[in-house]
Amino acid sequence: MSERVLEAVMHAAIAEGLLPAAAVSPRHEERPWPVVLLTAIGAWLAALPLIALFAVMLGDSLRHGPGPLLAGLVILGAAIFALRSRRLPLFVEQLITPMLIVGGGLLAWGLSRELPLPLACAALALVAIGSALAIARPWLRVVLGAAAAVLAALAWLPWRNDALANGLLRFWLAWHMALLLWAAAGVAQRAYLGDGAGARLAAALESLRAGWLLATLCGLAWWSGMTFLVGGTLGAGAARDWFAPFNGEPQAAASMAALRIGSLLLAAGAAAWAAHRWPALRTSAGAGVALVLVALAWFMPSLGAALLALSACAVDKRWRLAATAALTAAWIVGGFYYALAWPLATKGAVLLLAGVALGALAWLGFRGAGAAAGSSKPAQASALRWRIGDTRSIPVDRLGIAATALLVLVAANFAIWQKEDLIARGRPVFIELAPVDPRSLMQGDYMRLDFRLPPAVLGEAGGLLDNKRPIVVGLRDERGVVTVLRLHRGEPLAAAELRIELTPKGGEWVIVSDAWSFAEGEAARWAPAKYGEFRLDDKGRAMLVGLRGPGLETL
Repeated sequence: MSERVLEAVMHAAIAEGLLPAAAVSPRHEERPWPVVLLTAIGAWLAALPLIALFAVMLGDSLRHGPGPLLAGLVILGAAIFALRSRRLPLFVEQLITPMLIVGGGLLAWGLSRELPLPLACAALALVAIGSALAIARPWLRVVLGAAAAVLAALAWLPWRNDALANGLLRFWLAWHMALLLWAAAGVAQRAYLGDGAGARLAAALESLRAGWLLATLCGLAWWSGMTFLVGGTLGAGAARDWFAPFNGEPQAAASMAALRIGSLLLAAGAAAWAAHRWPALRTSAGAGVALVLVALAWFMPSLGAALLALSACAVDKRWRLAATAALTAAWIVGGFYYALAWPLATKGAVLLLAGVALGALAWLGFRGAGAAAGSSKPAQASALRWRIGDTRSIPVDRLGIAATALLVLVAANFAIWQKEDLIARGRPVFIELAPVDPRSLMQGDYMRLDFRLPPAVLGEAGGLLDNKRPIVVGLRDERGVVTVLRLHRGEPLAAAELRIELTPKGGEWVIVSDAWSFAEGEAARWAPAKYGEFRLDDKGRAMLVGLRGPGLETL
């Protein structure tokens, strides 16, 4: 499809006299993405023994003198010279690409020894940009663009023991400066490289900017922490460590306020740019959606940058990058669940109000579109209706919305009923807590939990990608305290034995949960906890309902 579009543009340019009549579209070798991916993986794997080889050859010069710098420059220059050829066979490319990595690695080693780390990262970012512009391989340009963005962000970081708020602010600024540099490069590309003479440089810059933006979006997502549900399985990520200590620190609170204002302004700019380029968005519904997103950007300091990238890529019809930016924005919104600087009630109210507002705006938009379709194309509008009886009918879109809402309500209420039934009818059991790191035991309104499981059981439980969750066998004493014995493999159980299903949390198998949330100011109440209180059904499904003290007393 892209080739047909290019042909159409070529014919239009020839008709306008912008290109000679004999001009033809460039032909390039298309490689399936699995081939490119395997080439990249093979290059990384091949680079490891090559680095070891050069380490042996250079010997003491790696630790003293300019040996790594000279060797890195020579190897990197030779690899770039070879990769400039547009007719390089794939096999030869696979042999040369590891040399590019080895040269860059040796250069990084040498620069990190001779320069402060921020300057070394900045210099390596410039080297990556220059290499990307010189190499005639779009996929390598994307990779080098991503590497340059990461190195540029690292150059902004404080590599000394600064205050937490200062480090957070600098890291936020690093990724936002990377985004602004990406936008500035796009403006320069459009302004100065739009003629035929700059076509090669514009094409190279396009791939470089694509990799730069992908790395920037990943950095924004990482900064915001793990997203909802993913964080429940793999851990909440940066959000738990970065946002929790900000309660009560004036400097950190001021920094967070500055970040929120910046995010709000970027989201407003994204909405204004999209409305400027797409007149169809200049409606009351479009303004309402923009206001909701701008409000969310206040609560989520990295959302504004993601929305700006989404707006810029969408209006330029770079749909793959726009989809990546939209996924990043969704990730950041989901990560708001783990932002411990906000109470859970506040987070729930914010997301609920945003959802209700967006739903109402969508309903108004569908209603307006239906009215416009009814006035201009009555035959088509009547075709999109579901007939009831002989005279009545309803629009299909309204039927779909109603059915979706009904399914959501049924699923949510069924899940609530299951949990309430388990609480009411489940067998009460208690499992002893295992010690956890005291430095992260209490974090705001969140308490880390770890229940005693034999290491042998965890070793036999299997990976998180298995088809079903493992089930362990526990022995219940007269007090109701359960001691986990072994992994259940389908064998009959003894009279006092019971089954407990494990849950994936934080990249490991745990019993139900690895956390206990409580109201603000109740940390002292839950600190003496010694046992977890569960409700258990016959199938092994458990639910954590409370914590008990050393004598199983209620806390």
